[in-house]
Amino acid sequence: MTAQPLVHQSKQLRADVAVGERTDVPLTRLMVELQAERRMTATRWASGSVSEKELREQRAATDRAADEFRRAADGALAATGREDDHYVAELKHSLADLAAFRERADARSGDADRTIGYYSDLVDHIIRVYQNEFSHAEDAELIQESGLVVTVFTVSEMVARETTILAMAGPSRRLSPSGFAEFVNSVGSQRYQYDEWVAPYLTAEDKAAYDQVFASDGWKTKVRIEDAVISDHQNTASGIELPKEADAWQAAYDEFAPRLAALDAKQGRALLVHADAKATQLENEVIWLIVGNGAAVFAVAAVIVLTTRSVLRRLRGLHQRTVAIAEDTLPDVVARLQRGQPVDDDALPAVSGDRDEVGRISDAFARVVSVSVDGHARLAAERQGFGMFAAGIASRTGNLVSRQLALTDELQDAFGHDEELLARLMRSDQLTVGMRRQIENLLILAGGEIPDPHTEPMRVADLLREAAAEVEDFRRIERQALDEISVAPRVISEISHLLAELLDNATRFSPPQSKVVIRAELVTDGLLVEIEDRGPRVTAATYEEMNGRLHSAPPYSVLAENAHRLGLFVVGHIAEQLGATVTLRRSVYGGTSAVVILPKELLVPTEPVRAGKEAPRAAATPAPAPGPLDERKPELVLHAKTGAAGRRTPERSPERPVKSRTPVLSATRDGDAKPALPERVPQAHIAEQLRAPHAPETAVAQDAATPEEVADAWADYERGTQTVEEELRQDQP
Repeated sequence: MTAQPLVHQSKQLRADVAVGERTDVPLTRLMVELQAERRMTATRWASGSVSEKELREQRAATDRAADEFRRAADGALAATGREDDHYVAELKHSLADLAAFRERADARSGDADRTIGYYSDLVDHIIRVYQNEFSHAEDAELIQESGLVVTVFTVSEMVARETTILAMAGPSRRLSPSGFAEFVNSVGSQRYQYDEWVAPYLTAEDKAAYDQVFASDGWKTKVRIEDAVISDHQNTASGIELPKEADAWQAAYDEFAPRLAALDAKQGRALLVHADAKATQLENEVIWLIVGNGAAVFAVAAVIVLTTRSVLRRLRGLHQRTVAIAEDTLPDVVARLQRGQPVDDDALPAVSGDRDEVGRISDAFARVVSVSVDGHARLAAERQGFGMFAAGIASRTGNLVSRQLALTDELQDAFGHDEELLARLMRSDQLTVGMRRQIENLLILAGGEIPDPHTEPMRVADLLREAAAEVEDFRRIERQALDEISVAPRVISEISHLLAELLDNATRFSPPQSKVVIRAELVTDGLLVEIEDRGPRVTAATYEEMNGRLHSAPPYSVLAENAHRLGLFVVGHIAEQLGATVTLRRSVYGGTSAVVILPKELLVPTEPVRAGKEAPRAAATPAPAPGPLDERKPELVLHAKTGAAGRRTPERSPERPVKSRTPVLSATRDGDAKPALPERVPQAHIAEQLRAPHAPETAVAQDAATPEEVADAWADYERGTQTVEEELRQDQP
């Protein structure tokens, strides 16, 4: 076990040395030739001082070096049986584009920086090949020496790039701002890397060799020109003007560049020698371990095998139990706790008390599961307690509201002769009804439901009228029932509450003088109800956020953070119970459209009205002549008492004098000339704990109506209601 990694590492080093011995010399020659071709290409592009023959000869030398590298790399990989190295393959692929970039350079087409940058990228690929040569070695000294080789090649490349940049300046000695910035970066990079990452790690002999190069006249001239270019340049409108000293750069570079390249190549060869010696050392260590410690290794291996099998067997069992608890048991327990259901303690892991390491891990996991379950149980209990607390508060507040409605009804009976007071009482009744709807919202969010006492289906037109009556500013709502269909009795209150919340939101967030249109019609999936307002524009992100809250019931934490948007959550809860979908989107008028799709299961056919009953109904309350929508008088919405069966049984009141004028009726779109029945049966769909017996509700009067109009409408309402009651009694068997 100990020798196997050493053998593997030795084989890897032997293979790396074999590849390096075949490819390092061709790779180094290729890098030098590419640097030379890059410099000559830049010079010819900028000034044309390099002849076509010289450039062609240099390109031929580069091609020979590239071909030699390809053959060496392929032969080395084939000899060692290794797959093609990623960086070597990348370099081969980049060399395939060399001919195309040469054509661009000859035609001077495109950007010169891009063409020169291609050569720089090729050199970077070569340096990465060197960098990857011993990257997997596990010897720190070898890795450090490999990094040193990469750094010396990088320093030489930075100096070569400076030469190319200055060649691009041409006879005018002018650089572009980007070229000047690249020159400054190259100077700083090569100086910093040599001082920090090369000089401290060179041997004394190699350090002395590099110092001789740096002490040469050519290198000193190079440093002097770098300092002059950086400090003595002049910024002009056409670029960066270089000092006169820059003309001596090429001669200085030709003097020290071969010596510097030779030292770099020497560092590469020294790395291969060191790696080969390291491989031999590893092989000797393996032989010594096998021969000297064979018996001991065998005994230790036997003990390890027996112990490992036992531990692995227990760990495997622990892993299986842990996965089963984490993926199956714990999610099921948490889900049951959230639903308020009891949890079987035997389903959870128990503490065994084992003293070994595996047993301690098992017990620790059992304690973690126990703490997690206890935490979820406390959270579920707190959530259930909060729901009960909210429901209790809603029940008590609902009782107070019911008493308030009863008191309002008594005041209407006692002071009905005072028309101004009656109008204000009706206004108070409408506000109280809105308060009751908010209490029902609290009950819904607390987890309760709205029981529906209706026993008969309700026409869609009547349902829209009932929902509109729940809204404070109901006179702005225009109803359009485009199809004759009814809604099942069990969901009337829930649908009415859902539509009332959407209508209230539409009236609140649209201009006071604008209309809110609610229309209903049959579609393929059921009944479509669309509520359209003229409110302010809403961004697409806001619509997406609101629709997400409508389509999924949020936890209490989200409700607490969005207390100003509880209406959306109430609509989402009711829609989830009904199986309906509610979607908010931008309307064609710039406002918001709320689209509600009620499933077919909630709809029932509408029973036809007998012809004999239509005449008395029409005679009792003649319909006004149709006219423009803004010329109609707003309808008067009254809230009648609720009987035991949930029917509309309005409280009788003494006859009041009626002035000779046209009665105020509802301007509906359903095509019926029926009397203005009560817009909503108060407490008909309120939760049982919110209902109070004999809690009458009064009417809502629009502030714009005069006392005379209120009195006339009230008398018309009573006559119409009496007629309807007589018809209902006739329908009963």
